[in-house]
Amino acid sequence: MGKRRISKGKQHSNRLYICLISVHGLIRGGDLELGRDADTGGQTKYVVDLARALAAQDSVERVDLVTRRIVDPTVSSDYAEREETLGNGARIVRVDCGPEEYIAKEQLWEHLDSFTDNLAAFIADQTRQPSLIHSHYADAGYVGVRLSSLLGIPLIHTGHSLGRDKRKRLLARGFSREEIESTYNIERRIDAEEDVLANADLVVTSTHNEIEQQYALYNYYDPGRMAVIPPGTDLDQFRPYQDGEQVPFRQQIEKFLSYPDKPLILALSRPDERKNILTLIEAYGESDQLQAAANLLIVAGNREDIRDMDDGAQNVLTNILLFIDTYDLYGRVAVPKQHRADEVPDIYRMVASGRGVFINPALTEPFGLTLLEAAASGLPVVATENGGPVDIIRNCRCGELVDPLDKEQITGALLGLLTDNAAWEQASRNGMSGVREHYSWDAHATAYLDRVAQLSGKYTPLPREQSLPRSLRYRDRMIVSDLDQNLIGDEQSLQQFIDTLREHRKSVSFAIATGRRLDTALALMRKHGIPYPDVLISSLGTRIHYGQSLLEDDFWADHIDYQWSPRRIRQTLATVPGLRLQDKREQTAFKVSYYYDPAQAPPVEDINTLLRQADITASTTLSFGQFFDILPFRASKGLALRYVSQRLDIPLGNILVAGGSGADEDMMRGNTLAVVVANRHQEELSLLPEEDNIYFAGRTHGAGILEALDYYDFFGACAVPADD
Repeated sequence: MGKRRISKGKQHSNRLYICLISVHGLIRGGDLELGRDADTGGQTKYVVDLARALAAQDSVERVDLVTRRIVDPTVSSDYAEREETLGNGARIVRVDCGPEEYIAKEQLWEHLDSFTDNLAAFIADQTRQPSLIHSHYADAGYVGVRLSSLLGIPLIHTGHSLGRDKRKRLLARGFSREEIESTYNIERRIDAEEDVLANADLVVTSTHNEIEQQYALYNYYDPGRMAVIPPGTDLDQFRPYQDGEQVPFRQQIEKFLSYPDKPLILALSRPDERKNILTLIEAYGESDQLQAAANLLIVAGNREDIRDMDDGAQNVLTNILLFIDTYDLYGRVAVPKQHRADEVPDIYRMVASGRGVFINPALTEPFGLTLLEAAASGLPVVATENGGPVDIIRNCRCGELVDPLDKEQITGALLGLLTDNAAWEQASRNGMSGVREHYSWDAHATAYLDRVAQLSGKYTPLPREQSLPRSLRYRDRMIVSDLDQNLIGDEQSLQQFIDTLREHRKSVSFAIATGRRLDTALALMRKHGIPYPDVLISSLGTRIHYGQSLLEDDFWADHIDYQWSPRRIRQTLATVPGLRLQDKREQTAFKVSYYYDPAQAPPVEDINTLLRQADITASTTLSFGQFFDILPFRASKGLALRYVSQRLDIPLGNILVAGGSGADEDMMRGNTLAVVVANRHQEELSLLPEEDNIYFAGRTHGAGILEALDYYDFFGACAVPADD
């Protein structure tokens, strides 16, 4: 049978449209609540500043900073606004992601598929597609990989902190692997980070240490795709103290101090155990010289009542107060309860005006933005030798590095700056000039865009215009089903399902998504009297055809061919026990298929690790416990379905997906309405989240699909019942 092919269309070049994604935390344009909790730290400030800095560049037309929308009476109503202007072509866009209330990042994983679908819908409504996606942290990386694969645009990633490094540090502190997993979902995070490293075109880091000590722990570690581009500092905001300048914040600390005119040692961070504030207090409490030379100012987030804070912050703050009591430091240590984000520059200048010192004694510091802020304000610094401060101190020569667990080193470094006027003056001058030279936001944006320009031409974005059969354009909902597990096996319910489809043909499109090849799928459909679908997704999402004429979407084939190497896959897995290549007729240009013997073969996770170690980027699927398929990383049933949804302009919430095996899982996650038929392969779908839009039918095959049509009132309201 001859096939017509869909034209690819054209994409018009223009100034850059950059989509930044940072899912968790409380993000707004002003008065950032830094230190409110573990999720609202330096990353939230970084992404807002980055958005503004990029938007100020001539080559950039627009920057959208996309985050989670939060509707919760316990936080500001600012976080419920759909959009917030940052000025100069930049804005914050807030997208729904699971429950409306504010929850910790570790609880967001099950809702990221929905966030991805909502963001894809937002992008589809824009006048143009982003030029690139830049994800921040592992959760946004999960979203970014899927959007980049779906849209065919470059992915840039910044990790901020990494799961393997975090797990290593937690194990060293005595936590068990079980405790770490239950608290932090660490395996899911690490898997997401591996996928990001496999798919990202560029990984932006703040320091060389981050590349060499943290990313090197990953299978997809590739320093050739990594660039050190340190974040910038707002030099208008963080500036030296001027004679006669008044700092109202001084009044908050004077009530703590017996001799408020003494220099200050400033520590400013979240009340987090990793920030190592208690070791600093011990060093101060055990040194009469240090106490004689300076007072200690600890700015550790904001609090009303320590008893109302989360366990981690509560523990740190309680111990701060206990240590002050233990060492009898009353009158020497100030621990103010409140500070506003816009007061932080004043605090640095106040400490600098009294010839004090800033200290970051963290156990490890991925970058050290506060060091730059302090140095730009003319304040010498003492910092941990673990992580980003190494680069900052080397570039700016503005202070000293110390072992954060060595109290004598901490004491010596502080005294060296506090008691030597020449050393203090030199570090102060070096810091101000060094930050201006190496760490301005304009320099960051320029270096960033230079690297982005090198990605030009690598991708061909998917078409936005439609070129499809007229009959497909006017239906507002769709039913998608596999063949073998859902339609085949119960002839009576199959006929009832077909009759229902025919009754609603004018309003509903019908799609089949199968792991079978096109020819075997068509033969099976003819055998069982199944009508031609409007959309036929075959070979596990690697081919898409439309209508009875089998109009092939050749652009999809070109799209998924990116970085696909079936020969290298077969070579890498040739000696793996329990894997046997299926017959040639089951192999396709975009699918390498094996029989999987669970008694002999290693777990799928171990096979994925082998592929990663061979630098092979692909996706894998195990179906019915015995069929193991490897596809291009841009291909799956779920990605193919989302592509079709955009081409047909049918919202995912108007699509019912019927699934029964692991190959169907990614079609059922996110915003689709889903039904798992009763004859499902139980184990493979056990990881599906408990969501209202995933219905577990009591009946099998076509009868289970019909049951779901009634449950969702699919031909009427087409929604999850209100009382569920």
